[in-house]
Amino acid sequence: MMYFMLIAGFVLLIKGADFFVDGSSATAKRLKVPSLLIGMTIVAMGTSLPETSVSVSAAIAGKNELSISNAVGSNIFNLMVVAGACALLRPLPISRDTLKRDFPFSIAAAAILLVLGGISRELGHLDGAVLLVIFAMFLFTMIQSALKERSDSAEEDISSLPVWKCVLFIIGGAAAIAAGGKMVVEGASNIASHFGMSDNLIGMTIVALGTSLPELVTSIVAARKNEIDMALGNVIGSNIFNILFVLGIASAISPIAFTTLNIIDTAALIIVSLIVLLFCIPGKKLVRWNGAAMLAVYSGYTVYLFIR
Repeated sequence: MMYFMLIAGFVLLIKGADFFVDGSSATAKRLKVPSLLIGMTIVAMGTSLPETSVSVSAAIAGKNELSISNAVGSNIFNLMVVAGACALLRPLPISRDTLKRDFPFSIAAAAILLVLGGISRELGHLDGAVLLVIFAMFLFTMIQSALKERSDSAEEDISSLPVWKCVLFIIGGAAAIAAGGKMVVEGASNIASHFGMSDNLIGMTIVALGTSLPELVTSIVAARKNEIDMALGNVIGSNIFNILFVLGIASAISPIAFTTLNIIDTAALIIVSLIVLLFCIPGKKLVRWNGAAMLAVYSGYTVYLFIR
């Protein structure tokens, strides 16, 4: 049964991501909004539904040990594996706004998490409120950018999908992504629990991998369809969303302990983010060798997680 859930979850993730990218891309073109902004908002939120579901459900049940390790582990996976895999498929150009605004903001969000959790060794109700306020400011900035950056060059023939299909693809794709992610997480977690893995290790590896599969599949599909901006925007937007919204909601519901391992993993997220940012600066893009290096670093960090 556990293996059936894994397979069925993968199928839902792949097909859901395919429909979600098509619907989001068509919506971006119809609204004359850059794909990067759609990727950082609608697509990022849609593919982060599994993280939200896992963390909020755990907080409501009072069993939120996995919340921080899930969010931080997913962010490391998103950055190193999702972006790395996309860069292996084809070079990922980085826009000036992404380099100067969005990417640094995602690093700042991780730093804020480290400070808030490290000081009191927990994320309390007030910390959750702070994260949610910062997220609201980020979302407001994205909406303003979308309004300012509407393209005047969009043609009528770009509306290849009617409005009702765009809505159906986005909602249906998001639903399939959420259901598939949940099934993969439950199946993988049940299998992993038989091997006596700790909550932190499960959260940083199995659960992080499972809840990040939507970002991985969606970004790869977007890259293959030449929606490069959407692929990168999905990664950065999801990372911001996971920290500010997912952990904000979870800690606002129930305080979350911030352990020494959480501090180490959050610091690692900041370090690898800075490394990837340095990769991007020279040519304003991630090339294939960057992607290979990112995947190698993630493999090394995964080995460290199992032996620590």
